[in-house]
Amino acid sequence: MRIAIVDYGSGNLRSAAKAFERVVAEDGLAAEVTVTADAEAVARADRIVLPGVGAFADCKAGLTALPGMVAALEQAVLAKGRPFLGICVGMQLLATTGREHGEHAGLGWIKGEVVPVSPADPALKVPHMGWNELAFAADAHPVLAGLPPAAHAYFVHSYRFACADGADQLATVEYGGAIAAMVGRGNIVGTQFHPEKSQATGLKVISNFLRWAP
Repeated sequence: MRIAIVDYGSGNLRSAAKAFERVVAEDGLAAEVTVTADAEAVARADRIVLPGVGAFADCKAGLTALPGMVAALEQAVLAKGRPFLGICVGMQLLATTGREHGEHAGLGWIKGEVVPVSPADPALKVPHMGWNELAFAADAHPVLAGLPPAAHAYFVHSYRFACADGADQLATVEYGGAIAAMVGRGNIVGTQFHPEKSQATGLKVISNFLRWAP
């Protein structure tokens, strides 16, 4: 199994790669983890991970600047149905539109928009940062299988994914209101939290993703 972590100049690449390599080793999987900016390598991958840290527009620009990368992603993920995981801004880029410092087009794979986190409780600070409990949708997604009801994950973000279709929201976190913690549709999933920084919860999510057969 070839696992491609896309390097587009934005992301927690080292920690993400180390987390995936750890899961591969501990689960005894016959898999190779590659951090790459090469569109052809992404097109050949069996599983694709898009990390992301920073502003929506900067991340989209970095991705678009890689020759052939968006086309390779669309071919592998949309046309061939390869499992895809977006992390943090890598998840937000799945949206139709990002509204961080203006209005910017996303990949449009999952309908919705990225809007500011605005807690109802003024005592809650933005960015939303730290460990919070996940709440799962009624029909638990396979990538969330086996997690305990009070599983906690690590978040750091100032914007959130507002899904147009509630069925695409797979898990939430409470922060002055419900915020999408995981979204997904078909062979595509994305986490607002950082699996690579979420210890046992994150490693389980990665393990599930690597075994997922959408």
